Amino acid sequence: MAVRMAISRRDLEIHQYPVPVYLLVMLVALVLQALLPRVLGPRHIWYDFPLVITIYFALARRSPIGGMLIGGAMGIFQDALTGHAIGVYGIAKTISGYLAASVGVRIDVQNTLIRVVLNFSLTVLCSAIYLVIYRVLLGMEFDWNWPNTLFQAIGNSILALIIFPLLDRFQVKD
Repeated sequence: MAVRMAISRRDLEIHQYPVPVYLLVMLVALVLQALLPRVLGPRHIWYDFPLVITIYFALARRSPIGGMLIGGAMGIFQDALTGHAIGVYGIAKTISGYLAASVGVRIDVQNTLIRVVLNFSLTVLCSAIYLVIYRVLLGMEFDWNWPNTLFQAIGNSILALIIFPLLDRFQVKD
């Protein structure tokens, strides 16, 4: 059985979406991230909608610069809505968007297992970036522990299993 593989970056499929889909999905993710902690309580938040959406669009576009821009925008808006120091989420999500898109350029990320592992690892990376920024750069106290990070990484991976197939339906087909 012959298997066709992408020879260059141009051979990889780059997914396109209508602009309203980008805007609506990003807006819904930010609103859910801002409202659900008030409803459920801040201790039970084991998900990060903006991070999952950033990873999805970065993987779909396969453009590190596009991933950075989406991650930076999502992070800055999330900073503005949460009351944290402006730029912390922006920096972490910019790095995550860049890394997700860079991985998307190198390997085929349509495999569900790869998507879940990538979401898990980038969630842990974002938590580590928050820790470094708050404690080292800002000199502020940051309530961080491994079990919460683990639960958030698992929550984001489960969220990705649900959201990614839904968003795949909105792709513009050529």
